[in-house]
Order: sequence, then structure tokens, then C-alpha cells
Amino acid sequence: MLESCQNAQERWGGVHLLIDRWLQERHELVRAYDALGAKPEALSESRKPLQDFCGVLVDYVSAGHFEIYEQLTGEAKAFNDKRGLELADTIYPRIDVITEKLLAFNDLCDEGKCVAEKFKELGGLLHERFELEDCLIEVLHNAHKEEAAVQA
Repeated sequence: MLESCQNAQERWGGVHLLIDRWLQERHELVRAYDALGAKPEALSESRKPLQDFCGVLVDYVSAGHFEIYEQLTGEAKAFNDKRGLELADTIYPRIDVITEKLLAFNDLCDEGKCVAEKFKELGGLLHERFELEDCLIEVLHNAHKEEAAVQA
């Protein structure tokens, strides 16, 4: 019994830590967004705060696509969670669309064409993305975490 508990912790504990780190990155992204949003003139005055924001944005988006979503999907497959996988198939395409818009904003900023109107649009996109991601975490991870504890 102890061994199966340790196996569950090794298998899914790493996912939990990965998600925790990613959610901390989300917090940093929101702080950077709020800091720029409080001073829209900063978009044209100094490129440094905007570059910092874009760096955090790209890191966050990349971690989601290349680490978190893959881990969540793998976990759902391991638990044979058809409902969770169907939900993921529904949510991921919308997240992809939002990702394209976020990265297009980053590209505009790289070209020096970042404008306050485009920056304001990001708030709604980020909010929607966070809600979708929270749904994925709830369905594809938290439910399995409880199931893994029962199995242990």
C-alpha cells in the first residue's frame, strides 16, 4: 500500500508542482499586465516594461502548450477519463485561437507597433484563457488527484 501511494505521488505529484509553478507564472503575468494597464502611456514611453511583459506572456503561453496541457492530457489518458479528454478536445481549439492572438500582440510589440488598444484587448483574452485553463485543471487534474488518493 505504501508503495502504491509513493507511486501515485511520484506520478502525479510532479504534475501538481508543475501546475503550481505555472499558476505562479500566471500571477506574474497578471501583475505585469496590471502594471502596464495602470500606465498606458508606458506602452509608448519606454519599451522595457512592455518587453518584460511580453517575455512573461510568451513564457506563460509556451509552458501551457508544451508542458501543462500535455501533462494534463497524459494524466486523463492514464485514468481513462473519456469525459475529461472530450472536454479537452472542446477547450484546446479555443485556447489555440487565444494563443495566436497573444503571440500576434507579442509580434506587434517586437516590430514596435504595439498600441494601447491592442493591449486592452489582451485583458479579455487572458481572462477567458485563465477560465478555460482552470476548467482543464479542475477536470483533468484535480479529479484524478482524488482518484489516485483513493487508489493508494
